[in-house]
Amino acid sequence: MATNSRKKRAAAGVTAHDVARVLGVSQSTISRAFTVSASISRETKARVMEAATALGYQPNIIARSLITRRSNIVAIVMANLVDPFYPVVLDELTQQIQARGRQILLFVPSPPQDVDDILPTLLQYQVDAIVITSATVSSAMARACAARKTPVVLLNRYVPGLEIHAVSCDNVAAGRTVADFLADRGHARPAFVAGLPGASTNLDRQRGFLARLGERGVGPCLQEEGGDYTFEAGFTATRRLLRQREHPDAIFYASDIMAVGGMEALREASLRVPHDVSVIGFDDVPLAAWPSHGLTTVRQPVKDMVAAAIEVVGLDNVPPIMRAPTTRLIRGELVERSSTMDRNGVGAGGRTRAASAAKRATQRRARRKT
Repeated sequence: MATNSRKKRAAAGVTAHDVARVLGVSQSTISRAFTVSASISRETKARVMEAATALGYQPNIIARSLITRRSNIVAIVMANLVDPFYPVVLDELTQQIQARGRQILLFVPSPPQDVDDILPTLLQYQVDAIVITSATVSSAMARACAARKTPVVLLNRYVPGLEIHAVSCDNVAAGRTVADFLADRGHARPAFVAGLPGASTNLDRQRGFLARLGERGVGPCLQEEGGDYTFEAGFTATRRLLRQREHPDAIFYASDIMAVGGMEALREASLRVPHDVSVIGFDDVPLAAWPSHGLTTVRQPVKDMVAAAIEVVGLDNVPPIMRAPTTRLIRGELVERSSTMDRNGVGAGGRTRAASAAKRATQRRARRKT
């Protein structure tokens, strides 16, 4: 027992200088071997690791951060891990941040908490930057971060008038693209199923879609509130939509997971996708491409959005440059799959069949109630 204690004390006193002296290399070589993004050959790194293990050397990240005044940690605040879009974002953030030799610290507010509730605790970790996604922050907390010289960026969201960096897909342009896509393919009765109320993503998609439909002379457009970006929200909103006198021939959902829920509700009503109703989502999460869904959707440029967020908070600069707050919008891409069809030339027969299917579904629901 005493021997083990002596070994631990001896190992605790081993420094990078000791390892460098044993190997006959510079101390900076030892440092590079323990830095993910540093340039060093595999052979040299293996030699350093072998010697460090033999001597019992392990870098003290906390001690190094006290000297450099940098923690090499980036905080990610993510309020929504249910929507399959956000694990995709988290994976891309992790990959790009770690490629720069930094690590992430994930914060997930628990209802009824919001970002403002956890920021005071977060700032105690002396993180190099904060990325907030699927949530927003108040102007007071934005000022508090600025006073601490901690760069903050909103990813996939922005708040008009808030002095804070923001990076997002150009949702207005994407909404207009979807409207053109449907108009060009002969859809006459489109609908929009909204997501989270008040979110810039939802409002901009809706605004671009409705404005462009009006310019193209298509409509009026039916609208239904989903209330959230979930399967259940899309499912229940579509059920309400189908109770209207005349059902739509195309539905644009504010997110992919909502669209998948909507497709389930359409199938329950014996309406075929896309023969009776075309369906379009937003995000292009992995399940959108599954053969069972074949969802036409707008692909968010996640890789470019994350790269822009990292750039604006200055992770590539040591020390970081405190830039004036900016909002960057990056164009998405419409991906056509089997959930939509061209209705040009379908004629009244197609509309009659769709109307008959909706009528049969209504009759079945009435029989079940009796």
